Amino acid sequence: MRPAGVHHVDLVVSSIERSLPFYRELLGPLGWHGISEVEGERGETIWYLLGAATQIRLREMQSGEASYDRYAVGLHHLAFEAMSRSVVDERAEWLRSTGATLESEPQDYTYEPGYYAVFFYDPDGMKLEIVHVPALAA
Repeated sequence: MRPAGVHHVDLVVSSIERSLPFYRELLGPLGWHGISEVEGERGETIWYLLGAATQIRLREMQSGEASYDRYAVGLHHLAFEAMSRSVVDERAEWLRSTGATLESEPQDYTYEPGYYAVFFYDPDGMKLEIVHVPALAA
């Protein structure tokens, strides 16, 4: 029996017109090629970005303020796996070219052997990461 994984993560964004292209262009080189849409429980459109085994779902906010605090209850950050260090570097270059804010340049971290990552923010200020760990890519 294979271990269970994460099926999907839903992210609420302030502007689907701004965030959908950002996530599609960010994730395409990481293997997230499919896209589909469904109707949500409030009649809103939910956009599915399809990875190999996991989906990122984007929906536009319907209530509250368009502010994000990663130290409040909820998601601190979301990490996407890259198959090589060069992909991490290439995605960091793409982020710079779009004017995205990088929290750190690509670098090695001591979290586990070979951990190489870049941390950055999406258009709403949500913290994201692209990481390569050699043991996961093997």
